[in-house]
Amino acid sequence: MADVGLPNGAQPDPEHDGWYSWGDFPRSSFAAATGRLLFRPDGPGRGICRMFPTDAHQNMGGSLHGGAVMSFIDMAMFAGGRCAGMAEGHYVTLDLTTHFLARGQPGEPLDCHVELVRQTRSHAFMQGIVRQAGESCYSFTGTLKRIRDRTATA
Repeated sequence: MADVGLPNGAQPDPEHDGWYSWGDFPRSSFAAATGRLLFRPDGPGRGICRMFPTDAHQNMGGSLHGGAVMSFIDMAMFAGGRCAGMAEGHYVTLDLTTHFLARGQPGEPLDCHVELVRQTRSHAFMQGIVRQAGESCYSFTGTLKRIRDRTATA
């Protein structure tokens, strides 16, 4: 698999050399809760996505909330998958399994290393690791389903 490009609408991020983004998500969207999402190819079959967790992403124990982390991983499968060579198209998430290895903290970027394991006509199979300050905090596997008709259900 080749690193064939970037998601549609990607632009070089003006504040982070070598990274791309879509800019800020619309404030009314759920994606906006994640904050700025950066991405870039990382060699054949691989992409990296980055988020900048803040205090707003914390759980009651002071570490990153699992829901915030899983939302980031879900978004990273799409952006990182495209950077890794996933075919263009409209996809929905079929499954996402996340293992919580260590507690992430606000104030330090999270880097999601996405590997496109296999692409078929209708599915993209992913796996990866999320690291913070060089430490593996979360691992995941997930499957995206390609939807040919954007109005159809999964």
